[in-house]
Amino acid sequence: MPRPPMTRDVQVSKKLSWLLRHGIGQEKLQMDAAGYVNVADVLSNRNIRSLKVTLDELKELVATNNKQRFSLISCHVQHTTGAVLADASCTAAELDAPVQPPGSASDNPSDYLIRANQGHSVAIDSDSLLTKIDGTNIPDVCVHGTTKHAWTLIASSGGLRRMTRQHVHFAAGLPAGFKSIAKTENTAAEDGTGPTVPAPVISGMRNSSTILIYLDFAKAIDGGLKFWKSANDVILTDGNEEGLVPLTFFKRVEDRTGGQGILVQDGQILKQPPAEWAHKGPNQRNGRAGAKKPQLKGEDPGMP
Repeated sequence: MPRPPMTRDVQVSKKLSWLLRHGIGQEKLQMDAAGYVNVADVLSNRNIRSLKVTLDELKELVATNNKQRFSLISCHVQHTTGAVLADASCTAAELDAPVQPPGSASDNPSDYLIRANQGHSVAIDSDSLLTKIDGTNIPDVCVHGTTKHAWTLIASSGGLRRMTRQHVHFAAGLPAGFKSIAKTENTAAEDGTGPTVPAPVISGMRNSSTILIYLDFAKAIDGGLKFWKSANDVILTDGNEEGLVPLTFFKRVEDRTGGQGILVQDGQILKQPPAEWAHKGPNQRNGRAGAKKPQLKGEDPGMP
C-alpha cells in the first residue's frame, strides 16, 4: 500500500533537518560553535529555495514542530572571514528565548539564526550546542527505543553505536501510549503511572519503537561516558572511545510488544533474539528517512 503524500510541513522539515544536521559542509554553509546558521543562507540554499520557503513559514515551522527539532533566534549576526558570529548584543537570554511568532519583529532573514537541536552527523562542539549533564541534573529515566531487527545488530555488536552521527540518542521518558512491561520499583517513573504523572516525551524516540533499552545512568557515568541534553530534552552521549555505549551499561532491555519480555537485565543477556528478528520488516527503516543505504552492524535505524 503506497504511503500518503507528505504534507508541506513534513517536506520542509525533512529538508531542513538534513541541511542543518548533515549537509552543512556539503552545502558550504557557515555554522557557529552553538550550531547556528544564518537564516538568509538557509532560505537561499537550493534545498530550501526549491520549496519557496518564506521567513514567516520558517518561524511557524520552528514554533509548531511536534518534535521541537529546531531553535530559531532573533539576533544580529556578522559575516567575518567566512564565519557566522553572534554580535555582542546577542545575550545568553536571547539565545534561550522562544521563537517570535510569524509577522513579528524584523522581516529580514539575515537578522535570524537557526539550528537543529540534535541529530548531527557534522562535527559540533557539544558543550556549546548542548547542556552538560552532571550531578545536579541527572534524569530519572534514560531510554533508547529501537526495532526488533536493529536489536539483533545491537546485541551482536556489544552495544549502541553512534555510527555516522555525533551522538547516541536517548529519551528522558516514554512517548504517549508507551508503558514498560517490567515490574520494578522504577517502573512508575519510567512509564508515567506514578502519583505525579510526567508529560509524555515528544523527542528522542520514534513511535514505531518496539524494543526499549533502559540505561543504567549511574553506571555509565562511572564508566566514563559523558552526557548532554539538547534544547528539546533529548539525552545524548558520544559513547566511549569507540563511539559505543556498551551493553554492560544497559539496566534493562524489553520487548514492549510483550512477546519476549525482558531481554537484558543489569547488563546480562537473558534471551537471545528470535531468528525471525534478523529479517527486516517492510516498514523498518535504514537510517535517515528515505535513505537506501546498507545497514552496518550495530547501526540503529530507530534513532530519531
